[in-house]
Amino acid sequence: MTETNDRPLGPTVDPHPAKRPERMTLPGRWITLTPLDAETHAAALYEGSHGDAKRESVWDYLFDGPYRSLDEFQKSLAVKAQSADPLFFAVLDNASGRALGYQTFLRIDPPNRVIEVGNIMYTPIMQRTPGATEAQFLFASYVFDTLGNRRYEWKCNDLNAPSKRAAMRLGFTFEGVFRQHMTVKGRNRDTAWFAMLDREWPAIKRAYRSWLSPENFDRDGAQKRRLADFMAEAQV
Repeated sequence: MTETNDRPLGPTVDPHPAKRPERMTLPGRWITLTPLDAETHAAALYEGSHGDAKRESVWDYLFDGPYRSLDEFQKSLAVKAQSADPLFFAVLDNASGRALGYQTFLRIDPPNRVIEVGNIMYTPIMQRTPGATEAQFLFASYVFDTLGNRRYEWKCNDLNAPSKRAAMRLGFTFEGVFRQHMTVKGRNRDTAWFAMLDREWPAIKRAYRSWLSPENFDRDGAQKRRLADFMAEAQV
């Protein structure tokens, strides 16, 4: 930090902008992220997120849904698929090729090299699986290693305890709550903010890679050590 006339100023920053995310495929061991396509992905996503209380609970903290019909849902996906910000990716199960959820990049800010992950809709069958963690690792790797961002954000309803736990587990740091931040589906939303920074990413990346390694899973696919253990070892 530098000082001018006894007034502290922040450190200088390389002014080059980050790259914008593109519609591309990001392959992983368990899952593959691919641009959302309404015609290809709607049926599986609708089935996975509609039909009973458990499946429809995935919409509780999202801005839309649940939907009254597959046709209505597919029309909504078609609009989402054309959006550039947020930019939607379907999460495909590598074993079956079936769409199990989607997630987006949003609030894309190349000049400040800031980007957010959000609109995360994981069907119950995908939740708490290695593929769910891998999907977030693939996004973070793309954000820092390819696009060159300085800051990666995660925001959620402050009442959404599972999302807040996930953010902390995945290496994001809690930064505070924006009170009465917005109205969603006619209800108040206080928004919890989380972020990770480029200088933190190398240690977080090592932890992800160690957790995702095949050696960390038994023959039944159960983890041997928690991601939190690797994060602690990496001093995240």
